[in-house]
Amino acid sequence: MGGRLSRVCEGRAGARIIRYLVALSCEVETMSLREFLTKAEEAGLLRRVIRPVSTRFELARVAHALDGRPVLFESVEGYAGWRVLTGPCSERQHFALALGIPVERLPACLADAVSNPQEPPLVESGPCQSVVRPVVDLNSLPILRHLPQDAGRYVTSAVVIVDDPEHGRNMAYHRLLQLDERTFAARLVENRGTESAWRRVAFTDEGEMDGALPCAICIGVPLHVNLAAAISPAPGVDELGIAQALAPTPLVQCRTVDLQVPAEAEIVLEGRITTRMACEGPFPDLTETMDAVREQPVIEISAVTHREHPIYHGLLPGGLEHKLLMGMPREPTILAEVSRVACCTGVLITPGGASWLHAVVQIDKQGPDDGRRAIEAAFRGHGSLKHLVVVDTDVNIHDPGEVEWAIATRFQADKDLMILSGQPGSSLDPSGVHIPGKKACTAKMGLDATIPWGRERAGFDKVSYAPVDLDRWLAE
Repeated sequence: MGGRLSRVCEGRAGARIIRYLVALSCEVETMSLREFLTKAEEAGLLRRVIRPVSTRFELARVAHALDGRPVLFESVEGYAGWRVLTGPCSERQHFALALGIPVERLPACLADAVSNPQEPPLVESGPCQSVVRPVVDLNSLPILRHLPQDAGRYVTSAVVIVDDPEHGRNMAYHRLLQLDERTFAARLVENRGTESAWRRVAFTDEGEMDGALPCAICIGVPLHVNLAAAISPAPGVDELGIAQALAPTPLVQCRTVDLQVPAEAEIVLEGRITTRMACEGPFPDLTETMDAVREQPVIEISAVTHREHPIYHGLLPGGLEHKLLMGMPREPTILAEVSRVACCTGVLITPGGASWLHAVVQIDKQGPDDGRRAIEAAFRGHGSLKHLVVVDTDVNIHDPGEVEWAIATRFQADKDLMILSGQPGSSLDPSGVHIPGKKACTAKMGLDATIPWGRERAGFDKVSYAPVDLDRWLAE
């Protein structure tokens, strides 16, 4: 962190933010998905559904009604011996429980893991290969059909591992549309890790078809692996190394491809991303709107392995789990950028902004330009960010009412509003300008809702009442 942060944070919040940002080690024992469920049940978080449920629309509807809780469906129609889990990653406290740390330590712990990845150990065997299916048949997996308008059955929690010939191992999420008993159409975002690796392997410099990219698809991984897979670190940074820095992440060698996968995964599908293309979509995206139909690469599956009595992770598209896995890993990057120019004491990417497009940044204001500088830095820290509010340390960024109050009482549009036109935007924003083959374009807005510099603070502080013992006053 060095002297710059110390100088920026010389104020009443200085000690707090330095403690907040200091790299904290996450020295915890490995916790599989099943061990997390045991802990979640002990904490009163887990819901169990014993009544038989259909994977066609019904399970997704029940999961949506219980969004925000881990829900274990123990009887799935047509899939004896299988269970389906939804919502394990839907709340911050679930990650904190899995890592054995307080919720407030999550951003610093994640930032430390990204900065200091570790090499995961390779072990001879793991639970993910307890059962090796003699025949590949994707119809035997309880893959969900979420909505009537979907293109078909979709795997939504797929953590895909590939080996990029230029940058090394890469792990990322990709939704998978089942095409038949052996193949998927995979949504690969252009110019991102997996798609770039696929192009390097599958095509020659002249653009001609050349080969296929081996891949391993992991479903039902430990929560810290889910979190690591959601990060977009610099090229060459191994997401499984980030997972190992968060918690022990032993790997096992795949059986039909030269890749390693988390030993504690529930299900592993081995295969290769081919040069064959197929239509993928429509399907709901993060914004809860239907994504477009695209020509996407086809994955051919060569092997299916899983644990005994496996648990299939069904991530609800556009649900809280989808949003949190997308948004939370971007908070440390915003925090780091803003901390270069101001004393940043908190960052929240909000669920109302689809946990991708909106954020609130809290600063301990030290000068007249801190709010504007924080806005500029936040947009650098998360390129897809569209709207941002900057508030003071007395505003709870997790309370939308308090953030709105700060805008109402501390913001003047003719002085404190920053609008940036023609900016690179997010492909997830339906209102942006989308031209095939080009980066989405959008307008961005930042609101400095901090107390105007040079004004008496007393005129902007909320009044407060002394606490009372309600039992004394409400007792009969």
